[in-house]
Amino acid sequence: MSGVLSKNSLTEMLRQRPPLVEKMIAPELQIQENGIELTVKEVWGWEGKGSIGLENRDRQLSECTRLEFEKAGWIELSPGSYKVVYNEVVNLPKNVIALGRPRSSLLRCGVTVVSAVWDAGYSGRGEGLLVVSNPKGLRLQKNARVLQLLFFQLDQPVETGYRGFYQQRV
Repeated sequence: MSGVLSKNSLTEMLRQRPPLVEKMIAPELQIQENGIELTVKEVWGWEGKGSIGLENRDRQLSECTRLEFEKAGWIELSPGSYKVVYNEVVNLPKNVIALGRPRSSLLRCGVTVVSAVWDAGYSGRGEGLLVVSNPKGLRLQKNARVLQLLFFQLDQPVETGYRGFYQQRV
């Protein structure tokens, strides 16, 4: 049967090798009833424009510069968009996909995080788009929980699984 995986199923999959999610900062906080929360490792600012075409050979990723957290572990973000890199490494089996949703606390601060589909068979450290809409900005702590991944079991496993550019990027 397919559907969203519960905390019990997620906990079981965390014991597998490779685990569903590894390198969690605080599993006792991150493992939720209906998903696993991802935390901020790095924040990057945009430096150049990208190009996206029909085929991957026409893709040119935007250049970025890593922004530094203060000594106390905080960063002040002005309104705009940023790339975030997560601490966690996600290892999806061929019968599971994931969708990311912002934590509600983020939304209550006038901020969201956007995520693409995490394909079955994907393994690596993900990235997201942090969008600060609050005109006053956002104060963000390193390792803050910002995205909840919801895991969906497919009705049957995919044949090959994800084999794209981002596979095994950690």
